[in-house]
Order: sequence, then C-alpha cells, then structure tokens
Amino acid sequence: MILVTGASGFLGQHLLNQLVKENVPIRALYHSNAPNSTLQQLPNVTWMQCDLLDVFEVELAFQNVSEVYHCAAKVSFESEDQYSIQKINAESTANVVNAAIEANVRKLIHVSSIATLGRANIDKPLSEDSFWEESKNNTAYARSKYLSEMEVWRGMAEGLNAAIINPAIILGAGNWDEGSARLLKVADGEFPFYTEGVNGWVAVNDTVRAMILLMKSDISEERFILSEGNHSYKEIFTLMANALGKKPPHIKAPRWATGLLWRWNWAKKLFTGKSATVTKETTRTAQVKCYYDNSKFLKTFPDFRYTAIENTIAEMATVYKNSNKK
Repeated sequence: MILVTGASGFLGQHLLNQLVKENVPIRALYHSNAPNSTLQQLPNVTWMQCDLLDVFEVELAFQNVSEVYHCAAKVSFESEDQYSIQKINAESTANVVNAAIEANVRKLIHVSSIATLGRANIDKPLSEDSFWEESKNNTAYARSKYLSEMEVWRGMAEGLNAAIINPAIILGAGNWDEGSARLLKVADGEFPFYTEGVNGWVAVNDTVRAMILLMKSDISEERFILSEGNHSYKEIFTLMANALGKKPPHIKAPRWATGLLWRWNWAKKLFTGKSATVTKETTRTAQVKCYYDNSKFLKTFPDFRYTAIENTIAEMATVYKNSNKK
C-alpha cells in the first residue's frame, strides 16, 4: 500500500491523480483540509484523517504500508506562526520518519524545499551541496523545512531507505486563494508593482513525475533540486498577466515601498481577519536574487524534461479562466 501525507493539499492532490493510474491501493491522509467530492471518488484511494503530531494516529496510518510520499507541511509566512510552524513541521516529520522505520517501509520520498539550502551565500548558484546557514534572508517556513529535512537525514542514518526532493516554487492549478496559485489571482487584479528578485520555479506535474521516478529507482540517501529554471518575479507576473490578457506589472517597487505594502496588508488583516497576501517575509524574499543549479536530477535521469514555465503558466491561466466562468 502507498501512503500519501498531505493528500488533500496542492501537491498531494496532483500526486494522487497520477498514482491512481498505477492501480494500487493508496491510503491518503489529511488533517483539517478534508478532501472534496472529486478526490473522494478517486479509485483505490482510502481517505483517513490523521494528526501527524499524534504518534498513535501515525502508527495506525502506517499499518501495511510499503511506500510513503511525505507531502504534508504547514505553510505560512505570517509573523505569528513563526514558532508554531517550526514545531509542527519538524515534529510531524519526526513522527513520520519514526513510523516508517518501525513499519519497515520499502522507501520514503520526502518533499522538502529549495529553502532548506539557505540564502546566506547567494553570490553563486545554490546546489544540493549547499548547506544551511542562518541569515536574515531565511524565512521561518524555510527554517521549519530545514529542521524537517534533518529528521529525514536522521532517519536515513538509522536505516530508513529514503530520498529527498527540494522543489523550487511549485506552479500549477489549485485553490486560487492559497499558495503559489494565488499569484495568478494577483496578476488577474493587475497588481502594478514588481521586484527584481529571482527564484527557481517548477511545474507541479513535473514535481510529481520526479517523485514517482525517485520512488521507483534504487536511489537513496540523496536530495535533488527540482527547478525548471531561475526567473525573476517580474518575469513570472508578466507571463501570468499576458496569459490572462491583463496589464503586466510596470512599477518597480523599492525596498521602502514594499515595507509600506506589507504593513498596509497587516493592518487590513486586523480589520478583515483574512490572511495577508503580502507579509514582511514575502516582501523581503521577493527582493533577493537566488539562483539554483538543477543539473543533478537531469544528470541522474537524462530522459527527464521540464515543462517550460511559460507553458505551465498558460495551462494555469486556462484552468483559472474556465473556473471563473462557472
């Protein structure tokens, strides 16, 4: 049986849609984000609510499991979550690792992040050999994913067969009010400002293909950056705006302006109760130029090809426009 944690989340949903084609039993875990009716109807999928911080629930979820895709993680860039997010992500991953060892699973694929490579030394492209260093450019989420990844490395030292992916910012159709999918909604609103920050980007379907390739391979005790390429935020928002037939960003936002922007969003959150689109951490990282070396995965799987980021965004825009017609 295959176990997928965070199965009702953005990446988990796309992974399930691919795994069901293999016609094997899947146990799909969720915590508070219950699966919608479409996900509940997927063949060979049994849904199970599970708190990964509860060791007894995790032990129950791992019964008769042979392969594990650990996608679950709390994502937040809100200042009030900076301590809880580290506890939740690190402890839940520790419980997953411990249960995987106890259940003697065949293999575990852990979804980490390029954020665990750190942003202390960004004068050269970051690779899998880059090590975490504390820096003001690191977010609380990045720190939580670093601590989570360390739990997986600890598990591998204890005999767990596992591999790690470090995906760039994952793009694809999803909940347009959450995560990276929300960027398309921002572009639809013709947000006028841009920054010159650079980051890695990758399609969700490419991420899923890479995860399954690693699971089926003999590779273990390795981590791999997954990134189609390095693109500026201005380039990404311009591609999104063009795909939607909207006006692209055209005003460069200096650091002092982004400082005002996150403060205004924070004040709006106090009155509306809705999560902020722009936070202090996201405005800071949007100014940083980070480049990532994606060659290791491509050398390991020479037949693998990334989807061009403009094609990924075009597909997102098509789904977005169709969903707004309903």
